[in-house]
Amino acid sequence: MNVTSVVALLIGLVACAIDVRTRRIPNALTFASAGAALLFHVTTGGSVGLLTAAGGWTVGVAIFFVPFALGGLGGGDIKLLGALGAWLGPTDAVWLALYTAVVGGVLALFVALAHGYLRQALSNIWLLLAHWRVAGVRPLGEVSLAGSSGPRLAYAVPVFLGTLITIWLR
Repeated sequence: MNVTSVVALLIGLVACAIDVRTRRIPNALTFASAGAALLFHVTTGGSVGLLTAAGGWTVGVAIFFVPFALGGLGGGDIKLLGALGAWLGPTDAVWLALYTAVVGGVLALFVALAHGYLRQALSNIWLLLAHWRVAGVRPLGEVSLAGSSGPRLAYAVPVFLGTLITIWLR
């Protein structure tokens, strides 16, 4: 396992611990991690390293931007994926987002089941899809993170597990 993988796993683990405890991922962690990735990659790879880190950050943020803009993810989640993408590079950022989304979906089902919320969650998904069909793809307040009273999933957990899977399957 290389240095970038170890650092990405450590960042993900710290984010998990904080997110589970506080339901927030601090900017100090995400911005410092992304900045450190840029510095590390420039130092070790020059301009190619800079492009790798910047590309990884951009891909990570871009992939999760739509769910964030629609109210399905918090800002810390998107910034965490960007920071990890900066460490891992653009190709791994794509895989990280994919694995994170799958793990997040599975964990969301378990959280909904554990809280007796699965029927309401499925109803909310149906409502959201109907809203999008009629009004176009835009946020729907009552089923967004801010407007929902349902159970919350600390999304740093699926991001960390997605990081672990991405690194393991390289």
